[in-house]
Amino acid sequence: MEDKFSDDQIGRARVQDTPELEAYYKELEALGAGALWTVANDIEPWEPKSSSVPMLWKYDDLRELVLKSSELVTPEQAGRRVVYLVNDKRKDVSAAVGWLYTGIQVTRPGESTSAHRHKASALRFIMEGEKGYTVVDGNKIMLEVNDFVITPNSTWHEHGVEEGGKTCIWQDGLDIPLVNALEANDYAVFDGKQPLVAPLNQLPQTFDGNGLVPADFVWDKPYSPLFKYSWKKVYPALLEAQKVNEPNPFDGIFMRYSNPLTGGHVMQTMGAAIQLLPAGFKGKAHKHTGSFVYQCAKGKGYSIINGKRIDWKERDIFCVPSWAWHEHHNLSETEVACLFNFNDLPVIEGLGLYQSREFEENNGHQLQ
Repeated sequence: MEDKFSDDQIGRARVQDTPELEAYYKELEALGAGALWTVANDIEPWEPKSSSVPMLWKYDDLRELVLKSSELVTPEQAGRRVVYLVNDKRKDVSAAVGWLYTGIQVTRPGESTSAHRHKASALRFIMEGEKGYTVVDGNKIMLEVNDFVITPNSTWHEHGVEEGGKTCIWQDGLDIPLVNALEANDYAVFDGKQPLVAPLNQLPQTFDGNGLVPADFVWDKPYSPLFKYSWKKVYPALLEAQKVNEPNPFDGIFMRYSNPLTGGHVMQTMGAAIQLLPAGFKGKAHKHTGSFVYQCAKGKGYSIINGKRIDWKERDIFCVPSWAWHEHHNLSETEVACLFNFNDLPVIEGLGLYQSREFEENNGHQLQ
């Protein structure tokens, strides 16, 4: 009988199994081989396809459990005392979305972790607390709420909270799943105490955030020398940009954290951005390649991801998988909302894999 195939199957593998073919497949399998046409439709989709699903992690639900971890284990016992957030469809690789990992770390006053390094790149977004600090390759930097901090791959780094401070909680972001998938990760602990090599906060204070770069500054690393991006400078910059720019119809006032020496992404494998949604903002829907983890830094609102609405407020974390339709809305008619995100765009763009599409129905919105 002649096979019938729809137009969208033209050019696709459509071999019907027979006893002879099944026997042939077994012969190939025994030799560590296989017939491409048996898997081609799965490994070469018509358009990008993510194995991740949209997720929302409510901070109110997690905060007490994060704090409880500080009663159960010390930073030294745990190595890093973190409650990690895992996607329902990425549990096998401990990823929050795509090949990105995220978690919530807690550190009490007087506590610190041993200096360590790994091939995975890392970043932090500070959620609460006072007198927290990080030391990256001997550069000690104080942390404040909503600061964005990077610890690039293979840099020695440690974190702590000074005596007299308040318990600090921050979001960690790492590319551990990606580096593990590439079979290139490692981990090492510093022998002894990491020595300081510069005055406190030297690197953040060297760059004023207004495009000025020291003329004699020498930096040969492939990542940003600005290890901390201070909210005290970032938020006013967003407000100033709002005064003179029309909001992007999808993302509002959208600003990317960048390497001040190159204008490129802050690290080789992970990028980050901050966006301001003006009061009453109703973003249009689009989709693009690249996986994103968001945290609400200010205000409240909701996002519609692949047709499903999720409501978020300050400190909630959610993810948008690659090639998922998404739009963001500010629920307040009087106050702005701000969303921080980190993503894998440096990899996607560097490999020439970025593409996007706008949602054309319902005037660009997924739901009426």
